[in-house]
Amino acid sequence: MSLHNQRIVLASRPAAEPTLENWRLEDAPVPELAEAQVLVKHHYLSLDPYMRGRMNDGKSYAQPQPLNEVMIGGTVGEVVASRHPKFAPGDSVVGMGGWQLYSVADASVPGLLRKVDTRHVPLSAYLGAVGMPGATAWVGLNHIIEPKAGETVVVSAASGAVGSAVGQLAKAKGCRAVGIAGGADKCRYVVEELGFDACIDYKAHGDLKALLRALKDACPQGIDGYFENVGGVILDAVMLRMNAFGRIAFCGMIAGYNGEPIPMANPSLILVNRLKLQGFIVSEHMSLWPQALAELGGMVAQGQLKYRESVADGLAAAPEAFLGLLKGRNFGKQLVKLA
Repeated sequence: MSLHNQRIVLASRPAAEPTLENWRLEDAPVPELAEAQVLVKHHYLSLDPYMRGRMNDGKSYAQPQPLNEVMIGGTVGEVVASRHPKFAPGDSVVGMGGWQLYSVADASVPGLLRKVDTRHVPLSAYLGAVGMPGATAWVGLNHIIEPKAGETVVVSAASGAVGSAVGQLAKAKGCRAVGIAGGADKCRYVVEELGFDACIDYKAHGDLKALLRALKDACPQGIDGYFENVGGVILDAVMLRMNAFGRIAFCGMIAGYNGEPIPMANPSLILVNRLKLQGFIVSEHMSLWPQALAELGGMVAQGQLKYRESVADGLAAAPEAFLGLLKGRNFGKQLVKLA
């Protein structure tokens, strides 16, 4: 096959904060297909915070990203060749093709490659609102926080791919939705475009006391559910405002992704307020994905679930865009356009 592939591999593990030197861009041939295999040309690559944890070699919920192999990552694209009867050239598909222009997938493995309908949902949305981030929001909200109409739900990283969906789903259930985001522009977007009831700019409230005052103003009836993406001082402030029998879904702890300790200032509040704290990994809840994606897809198609994308251009831009994601420079779902 005469197609030319490019890929980005993990060249070294970061000692603390990742740098551009941790990756390497390589040229690679596109192999001939074996029986049941499908060749996919990627149109978009998804960049997500979980990738930072995979760059380390420590014990975690998933195996580390192997050195000198293609960086893991979700992709959407088009089938260009197939030796599997259920896939044909021209099909739009979503999978885990990684940081590269083309990937070969064994389509006989259940769930490895999935056809998607782009008539009412844009292809890129299958990496965001109707993909893993949307499913993450749906599972954490519905199966851990379990909100009831009239309750207050708070979410950190509220303008991001996961957080933006959490708040909109909470509003659809009749809850008060309060976001926490970095910067006035992001907070304005969260309230004016996504429909949250309030949004707190953590950059304008730089310590625990200031954040707590802002939370008291935004959550006059306290907090019943919290969707955690950040950790650190934001978690400490939220804990002080949680109501009795509140529920916290731990999705991410970006404040500690480079190895920083994340102590909890007032763990006694877990007992005093009889809180439920639960961490979860959405890939461990695959049985819920069909229901989640069907609901999310319907909401996007009908304009009931809004989303925003930050798009970097070209595979070579992926490392810089990923570092920006970890610093909160993205606005909405971070993608890389490959075709």
